[in-house]
Amino acid sequence: PVVQMNPQDMARRQLKDGELVHVTSKRGAIVLPAQGSSEIGMSQCFIAMHWGEEYLSGRSSIGERLAGVNALTTPAFCPDSKQPELKHAIVKILKAELPWTLLAVAWLPDESALSTAQALRTLMAEFPFASCVPFGAGGALAGGATERTGVLFRAAADAAVSDALLQRIETLMGLTAPDTLRYADARHGQRRAARLVRTGGEGNEARLEGFLLAGDTRAEAWIRTLLQDQLPAQRFGRQLLRPGSDAPAGVAPRGKTICSCFGVTETAIAEQLAHCTGTDRERLATLQGALKCGTNCGSCIPELQRMVRASAPETAEVAP
Repeated sequence: PVVQMNPQDMARRQLKDGELVHVTSKRGAIVLPAQGSSEIGMSQCFIAMHWGEEYLSGRSSIGERLAGVNALTTPAFCPDSKQPELKHAIVKILKAELPWTLLAVAWLPDESALSTAQALRTLMAEFPFASCVPFGAGGALAGGATERTGVLFRAAADAAVSDALLQRIETLMGLTAPDTLRYADARHGQRRAARLVRTGGEGNEARLEGFLLAGDTRAEAWIRTLLQDQLPAQRFGRQLLRPGSDAPAGVAPRGKTICSCFGVTETAIAEQLAHCTGTDRERLATLQGALKCGTNCGSCIPELQRMVRASAPETAEVAP
């Protein structure tokens, strides 16, 4: 979940991509990351309507549970058709000062992914900001990896939370096994865990099954690449616990995620579009067939259509 803003509006507010903001209307307030988008007009912002309290929540400064995006909009609807009012509202956006952050991501068995997400959602009110969303892997994956289901839990607070709460999250995400790599510095509010699991296939490679970053979460820029692209990770060993955004040699950040349902990035889409031919509609269909992006909830289709148009091959001019 993000609030998209025009980059110039973000610059005036000294906001960077991914920084948390308070979005407040006369009806309520929520906290979520900001994301720059040139598709958004000046003095406007956009939040996808499906980010309800099931996926986006937290706790206000007076202890009240924060709801999802609908907390900002009017509940009015047509008494005859039951059609809701157009979801628009005047909002104020201010930077949220929540320096301690947490990110937990893991692949989970299909039969337990839903129950794990539901259990994590009961913990969202323990943080001023929290989001819990499913993700998947589809299309072309490294080494013939298969489709899987995962859960991503993100949170932020003004100070480190208790070890008991972190242990609860680790347990739900399957990060309590003896083979889990660990680092903890309670004095500075730092905690990291990473679990490698052997695939049992050719070469019996070890891949990253799940990780937790608490305090310093900048490693998300590269460690999610290893997990979501299901890349061999054994050679990195305890480097998986390193802080900061600098990736170990051989790992490239996966770039902006366009399709959250299947974890498809802007980079992967651009690479696939380079091999697509035909009309814009045909190229979009080929792209979706290869990577599955935009075939589930559909919220990324406008961005996919924009990328298809932007990457259209130039038509040679015909001499008179």
